[in-house]
Amino acid sequence: MELDAVKKFLGGDWERVQARISGLLKSDIEILNTTNARILGHSGKQLRPLLAVLIARACSGGTLTEASVSYAAAAELLHNATLLHDDVADSSDQRRGVPTIRSVMGPSVSVLVGDFWLVKAMESILCCGSPLDNRVIRIFSRTLSDLAEGEMLQLQKAGTGDTDEKDYLKIIFNKTASLFEASALSAAISVGASAEVEEAVCRYAVSLGMAFQIKDDIFDYLPSSSMVGKPVGVDIMEQKMTLPLLGAISNVADGRAAEIRSKVMDIGAHPEYRDEIIAFVRSEGGIEYAASRLQEYLAEARAALGLLPGTEERDFLSELACYVGERLS
Repeated sequence: MELDAVKKFLGGDWERVQARISGLLKSDIEILNTTNARILGHSGKQLRPLLAVLIARACSGGTLTEASVSYAAAAELLHNATLLHDDVADSSDQRRGVPTIRSVMGPSVSVLVGDFWLVKAMESILCCGSPLDNRVIRIFSRTLSDLAEGEMLQLQKAGTGDTDEKDYLKIIFNKTASLFEASALSAAISVGASAEVEEAVCRYAVSLGMAFQIKDDIFDYLPSSSMVGKPVGVDIMEQKMTLPLLGAISNVADGRAAEIRSKVMDIGAHPEYRDEIIAFVRSEGGIEYAASRLQEYLAEARAALGLLPGTEERDFLSELACYVGERLS
């Protein structure tokens, strides 16, 4: 599946979302316009607004409202705002294969531009004056809270080295799947979907988001990970215990598991442990374990689509699940 083919299928509706994003970002400040243009020029997959437009059309017989366009734009604006902030928190030099705003213009600029995008996301939700806006603002506000809590839980667990699978799933729901859910739910709300359909699209989006993050975490242990713009083992160096590592740990005796956890905790002083931990994950079935869990989430996502009418949009949503499982970047 090619994402460009989906965007072409969506046609004018997709162009409306892009125009809304560009319009909201216009400023009288030249440096801000230049910076925004740089970000838009490397906009990545844009999965969240793509998901929102597909769901709105799937729930409405193919018709988008102005609220649908505004909420889809908000999802992309909010996502990029969090990335600009994350790049500062993580001291990231590259994002999507190009230098980050943090590395080119400094952390202060990255934070300020992130704030600008965040405010514009909220403005996008409110600009239509729809009676639905209050509910949608609350949904996106909850997602922002989830994102912050997920980052803090991940930081806490990096300091204690006792991450288990329950912790991991909470972290990736908060950091990734929550915004997928907000994108999908707001889209369903924008076209007046029933409560039953709202619940179904939430199940779909959460499962898709969980699978998306698991796939990213698998990349960290694969030689081909350079394709996603980061070298192998970055998560380990940041003391992040993701599903491939947790899966491998679950397959060995307690003593060996404790040894590996200890080496993750000590990796700052002993970066040479990275290659040993990667080899451990590969040899002890960690990648296969994570891949199995990923497929379970994708199956849940596809099953949730059964409540939606049989349309091309629903078919594309099903193909999107396949894309998440098979993507190479």
